[in-house]
Parts: sequence; structure tokens; C-alpha cells
Amino acid sequence: MPAPGPAWPPRVCVAADACAVRLPPILACLAGVVVRSMEAFDPAELPELLKLYYRRLFPYTQYYRWLNYGGVVKNYFQHREFSFTLKDDVYVRYQSFGSQLDLERELQRLSPFKVDIGAVYSHRPNQHNTVKLGAFQAQEKELVFDIDMTDYDDVRRCCSSADICSKCWTLMTMAIRIIDRALKGKYIDKDFGFKHRLWVYSGRRGVHCWVCDDSVRRLSSAVRCGIVEYLSLVKGGQDVKKKVHLSEKIHPFVRKSINIIKKYFEEYALVDQDILENKGSWDKILALVPENILSQDNFCVSYFVFLNGPLPVHDELQQGFQRHHNSLQRWEHLKKVASRCQNNIKNDKCGPWFEWEIMLQYCFPRLDINVSKGISHLLKSPFSVHPKTGRISVPIDLQKVDQFDPFTVPTISSICHELDAISANEEEKENEAESNIKHRTRDYKKTNLAPYIKVFEQFLENLDKSRKGELLKKSGKTLHFPFSCLDLNK
Repeated sequence: MPAPGPAWPPRVCVAADACAVRLPPILACLAGVVVRSMEAFDPAELPELLKLYYRRLFPYTQYYRWLNYGGVVKNYFQHREFSFTLKDDVYVRYQSFGSQLDLERELQRLSPFKVDIGAVYSHRPNQHNTVKLGAFQAQEKELVFDIDMTDYDDVRRCCSSADICSKCWTLMTMAIRIIDRALKGKYIDKDFGFKHRLWVYSGRRGVHCWVCDDSVRRLSSAVRCGIVEYLSLVKGGQDVKKKVHLSEKIHPFVRKSINIIKKYFEEYALVDQDILENKGSWDKILALVPENILSQDNFCVSYFVFLNGPLPVHDELQQGFQRHHNSLQRWEHLKKVASRCQNNIKNDKCGPWFEWEIMLQYCFPRLDINVSKGISHLLKSPFSVHPKTGRISVPIDLQKVDQFDPFTVPTISSICHELDAISANEEEKENEAESNIKHRTRDYKKTNLAPYIKVFEQFLENLDKSRKGELLKKSGKTLHFPFSCLDLNK
């Protein structure tokens, strides 16, 4: 049989700082490439673009509505820390603002390259130097998660470092689905039952999650650490080969995570990543299989078993991989071997789950524990602009996670160009005295930023409804509807 030809379509890795759009699906499938947009982002233009962005496009009203949380807690927004990264990497911490207008003025004055959000403190952060030593304390913050593609470099074969492509972006899709399912899961599922989760694209190679429930924002560092440890299965540094170890009793969270991974595994791992393509790649897989497992009842090796006893699984897998011709066939062989091991009671130490351990090591979310456990830790703000790619950190619609494409996220260049093009072709009928807020609201709706702000607004609506419901509950009031409004015969 002739040797299999080169993989098609060829892997094409796209630098994360490339501003790109996709070909139509049929052409993209054939060519396997991503082409550069006519409106490529030029970092040299960023300072001027940011001035326009902060003046006419940044969603200040929605942003303040989020971080003020209805104004229920006095000075909540005023005690929030912001940090700015300015031109030439000048970093400014402990910024705070008395109102939405104060925040607007400062962003427009400084035009920061990056905005980070920190904790709500006991005192105003911009006055921290005037407070007695030890009195200035971080008190509340959203529970946040940071998932970065570079943490998967030991298992993705298409890209490395800051580069991403559509093939490895599936890792982020699985991460969102796995972590979000656990965060929103009911207590009966032994998960958390958190209601308000905002997922945001980082602008380059990862995603962030902000859990905004009232009770969650008050969690201690110890509890936050416990939550992120619960959600972490892949453990160990670069020198550790096997990073997932399952016990004989599998936790429901692990089973549900495996069910999600199974939906993507064949296309992602076996086709796109081709993780069993050659001996070099399958040796990495074999390194994850416990060496003390023995094979049983394999017809192909029965004569060897008759003469020498059971064949080690490593040897059987190696022989089987050599007989088969692609990753799909080799994975099926591995599954059959794993199934026999599961039925062999003598392999009680093997964890008959080595198939699952491989899937988890290659696909399970890899969280930055330090980002999540620290209350005072800062995280990049939604609607910040990534200075290397020019892409906006936009909210992700949880109803369309599979359709989210980082390469179609608007760049600051593209939305400013859209704004200029529209302004040049329409008559300005508005009075010059029209408020800046109305003008700005009209402006972002003219660009491709609009659908992402709509996602953000829906998140805020749910947050407001929940807050009003809690206030009614505390006041002991309930809503009564007259029976006349119900037609029970319909």
C-alpha cells in the first residue's frame, strides 16, 4: 500500500497580530488559508486611532452601568481601581473616578493603550497614599478566569507562542463550554450555580471570564482558590509529561467535561491537529499511558501471550499504531485497548481511564490560577484595544460560541474607517449642541462593534433583572396580577 500523501488542506498558521478576514467557507476549506484584510492594522497609527475610539466609540454608558452595579452599594464605582498602560509602556496604577463623566474625561485625555480593572477597595484608590498603612484593603472583585492559548503549546501542533489559527481556536471553544457549564451548573450537579458570567475575547490569543454575582464578588481569596482548583485538571510544568491523573471514582464534573470534549475531539485532535500522525507524535501519547498495564484477550498477540504472558499495553499500542495509517484509525485502536483494560480487574491501578486522561490533557481548559485567586489582581478590561493586533476585547455570545471567530472581531482600524466612511457620505443634520452621549451612541451603531455591544447590553439586562428581583425579595414584596388578565379557558 502506498504511503499516505501530505495532509490537505495544509496547516497555515496565522500570526495573532495579523488583521484578517476569511475566504468563503468552500474556498477556505480548499485553500486552508486566511487572507489579510484591506484595512490592516498599523500599530504606528494606534495613538491617533485611540483618540477617536475613546471620543466616539467606547461604550461608556454600558460600561459604567456594569461596574456601578445599580448603585446599590455606596461609592462602589468610586472605590474601584483602574490601571492604564500608556504609550512607551508607561504603567499607571490606582486610578479611580467619581463618576462616569470623570472616567470619560480621563480616558479621552490619556488615550491609554490598555485598560485593566482591579478590585473595589476600602478607600478610593487614587487616595491610597493618604490612608494609614494597612488600612487600604481590597474588599471585592468579580471572580475572573484567564485562559491563554500559549499554555497549550505542548499539545497544539498547528501554532505556537502568540500565533493562533482556526484549528487551535477550538481549544478556546471547548474551554468556554466546559468552564461555563460548571459555573452555571446547579448545586444538585455539585457545581456552582453562578448566574452572571461575562465571557470576553482578549483581543489576541485567549479569553477571559467575569463572574459578577453579588455573592461571588465578596468571596475570599481562599474560596476563589478552591474554585479554580476544582476547575483545574491539567497540572504540572514543562518538565511533567503526564499532567492529568484520574482516580477510579470519576467526579461528575470530569464526566460532563469529557462529554463536551467528545463532541469536538475527532475533528479537532485527530483531523486538524493529527495527534497520531507519526511515531514522533504517537510516542507523546504513549508517554501518557501507565506502563504497568497489561493487555488481555488480544487475538493478534495471542501466540505471544501463550509463550510469554500478557503483552504490555505500550507494546500493543506501538504495534497497532504501526499497522494503521492515520490518526483516526490509531485512536480507534487505542480505544479498543482501553476498553479491554477497563474490563480487566487486574488493572485496578491503571486507572482504566487512560483514554480519558489523554483527551483531557490535550483538550481540557488550562486556567491561570494566580489571576483567579487574587482579589487585587488586575485583568484586561472589556472593550480595551490590544496594542499588537488592534482588535477590540469584545464580549462573546454564549449562544453562538461555536460560531465565534477571532479573525472577524473588529479592529480599531476597521471601525474607525467605517465611521469615517459613513460620516463622509451622510449629511450632518444634528444640532452641534447635541449631547456627546447621543452622538456617541449613534456612532458605535454605525460600525461592526454594534453586535458585540448588544451582547454586553443583554448581559446587563439580566444583571439588572436579578438585582431588582433580590431587592423585591428582601423587601418582602411580591408582584400580584389580577385574575382578569388570565383567560384560563385558552
